[in-house]
Amino acid sequence: MNAALETPVEPAVDPLPSPIAPMSAAPASSAPASSIAYTYKRFPLTIVRGDGVTLVDDAGNEYLDCMSGIATNALGYNDSGVNAAIAEALSNGLIHLSNLVSNQPAERLAHFLTAQTFADKVFFCNSGVEAVEGSFKFARRWARSIDASGAKHEIVAVRGSFHGRLFASVAATDRAQYRMPFRPLTPGISISERDLDALKVVLNPETTAALIVEPVQGEGGVRPMDHGFLRELRALTAERNVLLILDEIQCGMGRTGRFLAHEAAEITPDIVTLAKPIAAGLPMGAILLTNRVASALQPGEHGTTFGGGPLVTHVAHHVCQRLADPELLRRVREDGAWFGAQLAALKDTHPSVRAVRGVGFMWGVDVTEPAGSVIDRARAQGLLIISAGDHTLRILPPLVATRADLERAVAMLDRALRDGATP
Repeated sequence: MNAALETPVEPAVDPLPSPIAPMSAAPASSAPASSIAYTYKRFPLTIVRGDGVTLVDDAGNEYLDCMSGIATNALGYNDSGVNAAIAEALSNGLIHLSNLVSNQPAERLAHFLTAQTFADKVFFCNSGVEAVEGSFKFARRWARSIDASGAKHEIVAVRGSFHGRLFASVAATDRAQYRMPFRPLTPGISISERDLDALKVVLNPETTAALIVEPVQGEGGVRPMDHGFLRELRALTAERNVLLILDEIQCGMGRTGRFLAHEAAEITPDIVTLAKPIAAGLPMGAILLTNRVASALQPGEHGTTFGGGPLVTHVAHHVCQRLADPELLRRVREDGAWFGAQLAALKDTHPSVRAVRGVGFMWGVDVTEPAGSVIDRARAQGLLIISAGDHTLRILPPLVATRADLERAVAMLDRALRDGATP
């Protein structure tokens, strides 16, 4: 079966964003006046402060933030609890410690995460892409523990995936412009169609170590995986003795209205990768592991200098407790469903809106014109949103956004769409 959309609103006409040609080098005359390497096409915007769901630029203009630092600032800006946690973390003078010694904040956070989730063990790192790269290493190490020949080593991703831009993770990312300039890519990693019959052919129990899937594809167009499809994937991988890795870097930690997105499908993965909101914007990632996988690891086979430091883990413990709050999660589910309905209603008045998909505070809106044009007009209205492909708007409000904030966002997007239709 194909992975149906989780939300009842109309699916997109085309199953995936259109391929984008590799980015060419910027002409010297258009290069930004900055000493920072030109790896991002930035908005013509310099943000100087933020509070709640509002950002302010250097000209004093205010913006309703519906990108959340790309799903990172779940608690918004200038949050009193986060500020207090940072100050408390600094009060004992410990910013960094080598992982050759233990630190109490990291242990507390690991205990919280294992108590809150399926996991038995946690590995802390510094980013989402490090979590993905580490998960691939851990999957191969587990596979080597049951087949010393190394034949069982392949990692399979699915169509529409985004897992990062380092060498192993980009090989599992289905975006040509990210992959082509860096070939040859890491061997033993492939991308399958997002279809159970195709995966039955690809997942060879003798050669496949793991399948990696996003429960809600983010950069691939904001595409929630059908819960039945996820359950079938779990059954298939268990039958083939293949690990199931869930990439919840963008969709996890409250954004769907569940602490982890896969909880709604009632499945138990082998590995989950986390990052983005985990430490309120401080650089941090985590890999959640079952004992089945963790028991294969040996000292020295993986490591990190900065991962799991006392400052970031102290703040992350505060953040994780907030994001696991049942009342917050209930509100995200309820207000998110309301928000999705308001976005879907835009199709009635805007022929340029083709489809709306999403769950919780994670929504995609397919439009007929280039997404960048709508994003520019939305920014002129005071709304910050981003894209998820050539023709998909990605809307990621902070989880502290109120229904009134969401209503404002819909009104500003409505005006931006209307402006595009004006001759």
